[in-house]
Amino acid sequence: QVSLVESGGGLVQAGGSLRLSCAASGRIRGIDVMAWYRQAPGKQRELVASFTTDGRITYTDSVKGRFTITKNYGKNTVDLQMNNLKPEETAVYYCNAEILVGPVERVSRRDYWGQGTQVTVSS
Repeated sequence: QVSLVESGGGLVQAGGSLRLSCAASGRIRGIDVMAWYRQAPGKQRELVASFTTDGRITYTDSVKGRFTITKNYGKNTVDLQMNNLKPEETAVYYCNAEILVGPVERVSRRDYWGQGTQVTVSS
């Protein structure tokens, strides 16, 4: 069993900062990708930032220069530092990970999601 637990959401004024954290726990053999997504009311879920095992980092264009994703492989955690937040970035932010699980002779890659954490940016 694997779980992702997020923390760090909340209410902030426009221009402010928040730091989100996500911790993966359980029977994990490895993690290929850890990422943050967000879903605003009435909109589709979108990728915000991702971090792959080989060190590739991706940001959606709208957050480049303001958000920073960092991963601690030793602790299976990923953080998202969000600076200069905008009201339109109010959303539920979800942690996502592609995790290797299962017995050694039959390892498989599975997709996991956290429960989401609310970020509200007031104008």
